[in-house]
Amino acid sequence: MTEESAVLVVTAPGDATADMVIVRLNQQGVPVVRFDPADIASGALALSARFGACSSPMAGQVRTPSRSLDLTHVRAVYWRRPTWPTYGGLGHGDARYAAAHVRYGLGGVLHALHRPLWVNHPSREAAADYKPAQLALARRLSLDVPSTLVTNDPDDAREFIATHGPVIHKPLRATPYERDGVPLVGWAEPVTAEEIDDSLRSSPHLFQARVRKVADVRVFVVGRRLFAVRIDSGLLDWRRDYSALTYTTIDLPPALASALRDFLECCGLESGSFDLTLDAEGRYQFLELNPNGQWGWLEDATGLPLSAALADFLARGEPS
Repeated sequence: MTEESAVLVVTAPGDATADMVIVRLNQQGVPVVRFDPADIASGALALSARFGACSSPMAGQVRTPSRSLDLTHVRAVYWRRPTWPTYGGLGHGDARYAAAHVRYGLGGVLHALHRPLWVNHPSREAAADYKPAQLALARRLSLDVPSTLVTNDPDDAREFIATHGPVIHKPLRATPYERDGVPLVGWAEPVTAEEIDDSLRSSPHLFQARVRKVADVRVFVVGRRLFAVRIDSGLLDWRRDYSALTYTTIDLPPALASALRDFLECCGLESGSFDLTLDAEGRYQFLELNPNGQWGWLEDATGLPLSAALADFLARGEPS
Protein backbone atom coordinates (compact mmCIF):
# COMPACT_ATOMS: atom_id res chain seq x y z
CA MET A 1 0.00 0.00 0.00
CA THR A 2 1.22 3.50 -0.76
CA GLU A 3 1.74 6.21 1.82
CA GLU A 4 -1.62 7.73 0.89
CA SER A 5 -3.84 7.88 3.95
CA ALA A 6 -6.35 5.04 4.22
CA VAL A 7 -9.73 4.33 5.74
CA LEU A 8 -9.56 1.65 8.40
CA VAL A 9 -12.70 -0.50 8.51
CA VAL A 10 -13.08 -2.53 11.69
CA THR A 11 -15.84 -5.11 11.48
CA ALA A 12 -16.70 -8.80 11.40
CA PRO A 13 -16.47 -10.91 8.24
CA GLY A 14 -19.65 -11.03 6.20
CA ASP A 15 -20.79 -7.51 7.15
CA ALA A 16 -22.80 -6.63 4.05
CA THR A 17 -23.33 -3.02 5.15
CA ALA A 18 -19.58 -2.45 5.47
CA ASP A 19 -19.13 -4.12 2.07
CA MET A 20 -21.40 -1.51 0.50
CA VAL A 21 -19.29 1.32 1.89
CA ILE A 22 -16.01 -0.33 0.88
CA VAL A 23 -17.26 -0.70 -2.70
CA ARG A 24 -17.94 3.04 -2.80
CA LEU A 25 -14.52 3.85 -1.33
CA ASN A 26 -12.87 1.62 -3.92
CA GLN A 27 -14.74 3.45 -6.67
CA GLN A 28 -13.24 6.70 -5.38
CA GLY A 29 -9.75 5.20 -5.29
CA VAL A 30 -9.53 5.54 -1.50
CA PRO A 31 -7.22 2.94 0.10
CA VAL A 32 -9.04 0.68 2.56
CA VAL A 33 -7.71 -1.72 5.19
CA ARG A 34 -10.27 -4.00 6.80
CA PHE A 35 -9.89 -6.31 9.76
CA ASP A 36 -11.77 -7.82 12.67
CA PRO A 37 -10.17 -7.82 16.14
CA ALA A 38 -10.97 -11.54 16.43
CA ASP A 39 -8.45 -12.15 13.61
CA ILE A 40 -5.59 -11.59 16.03
CA ALA A 41 -6.20 -14.92 17.77
CA SER A 42 -5.37 -16.87 14.59
CA GLY A 43 -2.39 -14.68 13.68
CA ALA A 44 -4.21 -13.21 10.66
CA LEU A 45 -3.86 -9.76 12.18
CA ALA A 46 -0.52 -8.37 13.34
CA LEU A 47 0.03 -5.17 15.27
CA SER A 48 3.18 -3.23 16.17
CA ALA A 49 3.15 0.20 17.80
CA ARG A 50 6.10 2.18 19.15
CA PHE A 51 6.13 5.06 21.61
CA GLY A 52 8.87 7.32 22.90
CA ALA A 53 11.79 6.45 20.63
CA CYS A 54 10.23 7.93 17.49
CA SER A 55 9.60 11.38 16.08
CA SER A 56 5.80 11.13 16.35
CA PRO A 57 3.75 10.36 19.48
CA MET A 58 3.13 6.89 18.08
CA ALA A 59 4.43 4.93 15.10
CA GLY A 60 3.59 1.47 13.88
CA GLN A 61 1.67 -0.78 11.54
CA VAL A 62 -1.26 -3.13 11.34
CA ARG A 63 -0.87 -6.02 8.93
CA THR A 64 -3.43 -8.38 7.45
CA PRO A 65 -2.74 -11.19 4.96
CA SER A 66 -3.30 -8.73 2.09
CA ARG A 67 -2.55 -5.26 3.47
CA SER A 68 -0.14 -3.31 5.63
CA LEU A 69 -1.00 0.11 6.99
CA ASP A 70 1.23 2.72 8.58
CA LEU A 71 -0.66 3.92 11.66
CA THR A 72 0.37 7.51 10.94
CA HIS A 73 -1.57 7.36 7.65
CA VAL A 74 -5.12 6.69 8.86
CA ARG A 75 -7.58 9.31 7.63
CA ALA A 76 -10.70 7.71 9.13
CA VAL A 77 -11.86 4.71 11.16
CA TYR A 78 -15.19 3.10 10.33
CA TRP A 79 -15.93 1.25 13.57
CA ARG A 80 -18.73 -0.92 12.34
CA ARG A 81 -19.50 -4.23 14.12
CA PRO A 82 -16.25 -5.78 15.33
CA THR A 83 -16.01 -9.05 17.21
CA TRP A 84 -13.40 -9.90 19.80
CA PRO A 85 -11.45 -13.16 20.21
CA THR A 86 -12.69 -15.64 22.80
CA TYR A 87 -9.70 -18.05 22.82
CA GLY A 88 -11.83 -21.16 23.14
CA GLY A 89 -8.76 -23.38 23.16
CA LEU A 90 -7.46 -21.84 26.39
CA GLY A 91 -8.57 -22.31 29.96
CA HIS A 92 -11.01 -19.79 31.35
CA GLY A 93 -8.43 -17.67 33.16
CA ASP A 94 -5.94 -17.65 30.29
CA ALA A 95 -8.70 -16.85 27.77
CA ARG A 96 -9.96 -13.94 29.84
CA TYR A 97 -6.40 -12.64 30.25
CA ALA A 98 -5.65 -12.85 26.52
CA ALA A 99 -8.98 -11.28 25.51
CA ALA A 100 -8.43 -8.37 27.88
CA HIS A 101 -5.01 -7.74 26.36
CA VAL A 102 -6.51 -7.62 22.88
CA ARG A 103 -9.07 -5.04 24.01
CA TYR A 104 -6.55 -2.88 25.81
CA GLY A 105 -3.61 -3.50 23.47
CA LEU A 106 -5.21 -3.35 20.03
CA GLY A 107 -8.03 -1.13 21.30
CA GLY A 108 -5.54 1.13 23.04
CA VAL A 109 -3.46 1.57 19.92
CA LEU A 110 -6.54 2.51 17.88
CA HIS A 111 -7.54 5.02 20.57
CA ALA A 112 -4.03 6.49 20.32
CA LEU A 113 -4.37 7.31 16.61
CA HIS A 114 -3.76 11.01 16.10
CA ARG A 115 -7.13 12.60 15.41
CA PRO A 116 -8.57 10.50 12.59
CA LEU A 117 -12.26 10.78 11.83
CA TRP A 118 -14.17 8.11 13.76
CA VAL A 119 -17.54 6.81 12.62
CA ASN A 120 -18.19 6.34 15.43
CA HIS A 121 -15.71 6.42 18.29
CA PRO A 122 -16.51 3.30 20.37
CA SER A 123 -16.46 5.06 23.74
CA ARG A 124 -18.87 7.75 22.52
CA GLU A 125 -21.03 5.15 20.84
CA ALA A 126 -21.23 3.16 24.07
CA ALA A 127 -22.16 6.24 26.08
CA ALA A 128 -24.90 7.13 23.58
CA ASP A 129 -26.46 3.67 23.79
CA TYR A 130 -28.30 4.28 27.09
CA LYS A 131 -32.01 4.70 26.32
CA PRO A 132 -32.86 6.72 29.46
CA ALA A 133 -30.11 9.20 28.59
CA GLN A 134 -31.42 9.37 25.02
CA LEU A 135 -34.93 10.17 26.19
CA ALA A 136 -33.69 12.91 28.51
CA LEU A 137 -31.55 14.45 25.75
CA ALA A 138 -34.48 14.32 23.33
CA ARG A 139 -36.59 16.33 25.76
CA ARG A 140 -33.79 18.86 26.29
CA LEU A 141 -33.79 19.35 22.52
CA SER A 142 -37.59 19.86 22.58
CA LEU A 143 -38.36 16.62 20.76
CA ASP A 144 -41.70 14.96 21.50
CA VAL A 145 -41.24 11.79 23.56
CA PRO A 146 -44.00 9.33 24.59
CA SER A 147 -44.56 9.11 28.35
CA THR A 148 -42.03 6.57 29.57
CA LEU A 149 -41.20 4.84 32.85
CA VAL A 150 -38.05 2.90 33.69
CA THR A 151 -38.55 0.96 36.93
CA ASN A 152 -38.16 -2.30 38.79
CA ASP A 153 -40.99 -1.42 41.20
CA PRO A 154 -44.15 -3.44 40.34
CA ASP A 155 -46.47 -0.89 42.03
CA ASP A 156 -45.00 1.98 40.00
CA ALA A 157 -45.35 -0.06 36.82
CA ARG A 158 -49.02 -0.88 37.53
CA GLU A 159 -49.79 2.76 38.33
CA PHE A 160 -48.11 3.90 35.10
CA ILE A 161 -50.12 1.43 33.03
CA ALA A 162 -53.36 2.50 34.73
CA THR A 163 -52.57 6.16 34.03
CA HIS A 164 -51.12 5.94 30.52
CA GLY A 165 -52.67 2.80 29.05
CA PRO A 166 -52.44 1.26 26.57
CA VAL A 167 -48.75 0.71 27.36
CA ILE A 168 -45.97 -1.29 25.73
CA HIS A 169 -42.87 -2.90 27.21
CA LYS A 170 -39.55 -2.53 25.37
CA PRO A 171 -36.05 -3.87 26.00
CA LEU A 172 -33.62 -1.32 27.41
CA ARG A 173 -31.02 -2.78 25.07
CA ALA A 174 -31.04 -5.30 22.24
CA THR A 175 -29.35 -8.28 23.91
CA PRO A 176 -29.08 -11.66 22.14
CA TYR A 177 -30.03 -14.51 24.42
CA GLU A 178 -31.48 -18.01 24.36
CA ARG A 179 -34.09 -19.87 26.36
CA ASP A 180 -33.93 -23.68 26.27
CA GLY A 181 -31.58 -23.37 23.31
CA VAL A 182 -33.99 -21.22 21.28
CA PRO A 183 -32.74 -17.74 20.24
CA LEU A 184 -35.13 -15.01 21.37
CA VAL A 185 -35.63 -11.42 20.29
CA GLY A 186 -37.02 -8.69 22.52
CA TRP A 187 -39.82 -6.94 20.62
CA ALA A 188 -41.99 -4.05 21.68
CA GLU A 189 -45.02 -5.78 23.22
CA PRO A 190 -48.32 -4.68 24.81
CA VAL A 191 -48.41 -5.12 28.57
CA THR A 192 -51.24 -4.97 31.12
CA ALA A 193 -51.19 -4.29 34.85
CA GLU A 194 -52.28 -7.89 35.48
CA GLU A 195 -49.09 -9.19 33.88
CA ILE A 196 -46.86 -7.32 36.33
CA ASP A 197 -45.60 -9.45 39.23
CA ASP A 198 -42.72 -9.42 41.68
CA SER A 199 -40.29 -10.85 39.13
CA LEU A 200 -40.08 -7.26 37.84
CA ARG A 201 -37.93 -6.42 40.87
CA SER A 202 -34.98 -8.35 39.44
CA SER A 203 -34.02 -5.60 36.96
CA PRO A 204 -35.24 -2.29 35.51
CA HIS A 205 -37.78 -2.44 32.70
CA LEU A 206 -38.93 0.19 30.21
CA PHE A 207 -42.64 0.94 29.86
CA GLN A 208 -43.96 3.44 27.34
CA ALA A 209 -47.35 4.84 26.45
CA ARG A 210 -48.39 3.38 23.12
CA VAL A 211 -48.43 6.01 20.40
CA ARG A 212 -51.48 6.15 18.11
CA LYS A 213 -49.16 6.00 15.15
CA VAL A 214 -49.93 6.03 11.46
CA ALA A 215 -46.37 5.16 10.42
CA ASP A 216 -42.81 4.66 11.64
CA VAL A 217 -39.85 6.70 10.41
CA ARG A 218 -36.19 5.65 10.21
CA VAL A 219 -33.73 8.54 9.84
CA PHE A 220 -30.10 7.96 8.86
CA VAL A 221 -27.68 10.82 9.51
CA VAL A 222 -24.03 11.01 8.50
CA GLY A 223 -22.17 14.26 9.00
CA ARG A 224 -24.74 16.93 8.16
CA ARG A 225 -26.56 14.80 5.58
CA LEU A 226 -29.91 13.38 6.63
CA PHE A 227 -32.10 10.78 4.94
CA ALA A 228 -35.61 9.97 6.19
CA VAL A 229 -37.78 7.00 5.23
CA ARG A 230 -41.41 6.50 6.18
CA ILE A 231 -42.20 2.87 7.01
CA ASP A 232 -45.82 1.72 6.71
CA SER A 233 -46.74 -1.67 8.09
CA GLY A 234 -49.62 -1.69 10.58
CA LEU A 235 -47.31 -3.57 12.99
CA LEU A 236 -46.57 -2.48 16.53
CA ASP A 237 -42.91 -3.39 15.99
CA TRP A 238 -42.07 -3.18 12.29
CA ARG A 239 -38.93 -5.31 12.72
CA ARG A 240 -41.09 -8.42 13.15
CA ASP A 241 -41.86 -8.78 9.43
CA TYR A 242 -39.80 -6.95 6.82
CA SER A 243 -41.95 -8.45 4.05
CA ALA A 244 -44.93 -6.44 5.36
CA LEU A 245 -43.19 -3.07 5.03
CA THR A 246 -43.56 -0.37 2.41
CA TYR A 247 -41.15 2.56 2.19
CA THR A 248 -41.47 6.18 1.14
CA THR A 249 -38.65 8.73 1.21
CA ILE A 250 -39.75 11.91 2.97
CA ASP A 251 -38.46 15.32 4.04
CA LEU A 252 -38.60 16.07 7.74
CA PRO A 253 -39.68 19.45 9.10
CA PRO A 254 -36.55 21.65 9.23
CA ALA A 255 -36.73 22.10 13.02
CA LEU A 256 -36.90 18.34 13.55
CA ALA A 257 -33.99 17.67 11.17
CA SER A 258 -31.92 20.30 12.97
CA ALA A 259 -32.73 18.77 16.37
CA LEU A 260 -31.61 15.31 15.22
CA ARG A 261 -28.31 16.71 13.96
CA ASP A 262 -27.90 18.50 17.30
CA PHE A 263 -28.64 15.22 19.08
CA LEU A 264 -25.69 13.52 17.38
CA GLU A 265 -23.46 16.50 18.09
CA CYS A 266 -24.36 16.35 21.79
CA CYS A 267 -23.39 12.68 21.79
CA GLY A 268 -20.11 13.31 19.95
CA LEU A 269 -21.24 11.05 17.10
CA GLU A 270 -20.78 11.51 13.36
CA SER A 271 -23.52 9.10 12.31
CA GLY A 272 -26.57 7.35 13.68
CA SER A 273 -30.00 5.92 12.91
CA PHE A 274 -33.06 7.39 14.63
CA ASP A 275 -36.42 5.70 15.08
CA LEU A 276 -39.44 8.00 15.20
CA THR A 277 -43.18 7.54 14.96
CA LEU A 278 -45.66 9.71 13.12
CA ASP A 279 -48.84 9.89 15.20
CA ALA A 280 -52.44 10.45 14.19
CA GLU A 281 -52.11 14.19 14.87
CA GLY A 282 -49.18 14.51 12.48
CA ARG A 283 -46.53 14.81 15.21
CA TYR A 284 -43.19 13.06 15.06
CA GLN A 285 -42.28 11.37 18.34
CA PHE A 286 -38.77 10.30 19.27
CA LEU A 287 -38.30 6.64 20.20
CA GLU A 288 -34.56 5.99 20.16
CA LEU A 289 -31.18 6.41 18.54
CA ASN A 290 -29.21 3.43 17.35
CA PRO A 291 -25.64 4.76 17.18
CA ASN A 292 -24.63 1.98 14.80
CA GLY A 293 -27.95 1.02 13.25
CA GLN A 294 -28.53 -0.98 10.11
CA TRP A 295 -29.43 0.95 6.98
CA GLY A 296 -28.28 -1.18 4.07
CA TRP A 297 -31.71 -2.62 3.37
CA LEU A 298 -33.14 0.89 3.10
CA GLU A 299 -30.72 1.73 0.30
CA ASP A 300 -31.80 -1.41 -1.53
CA ALA A 301 -35.49 -0.61 -0.98
CA THR A 302 -35.47 3.12 -1.77
CA GLY A 303 -32.38 3.83 -3.87
CA LEU A 304 -31.19 6.47 -1.39
CA PRO A 305 -27.39 6.98 -1.70
CA LEU A 306 -26.65 6.03 1.92
CA SER A 307 -23.45 4.07 1.33
CA ALA A 308 -22.15 6.78 -1.01
CA ALA A 309 -22.85 9.47 1.61
CA LEU A 310 -20.96 7.52 4.28
CA ALA A 311 -18.08 6.72 1.91
CA ASP A 312 -17.80 10.40 0.92
CA PHE A 313 -17.68 11.38 4.57
CA LEU A 314 -14.99 8.81 5.42
CA ALA A 315 -12.97 9.80 2.35
CA ARG A 316 -12.89 13.45 3.47
CA GLY A 317 -11.54 12.36 6.83
CA GLU A 318 -12.88 15.47 8.54
CA PRO A 319 -15.63 15.71 11.16
CA SER A 320 -18.83 17.57 10.38
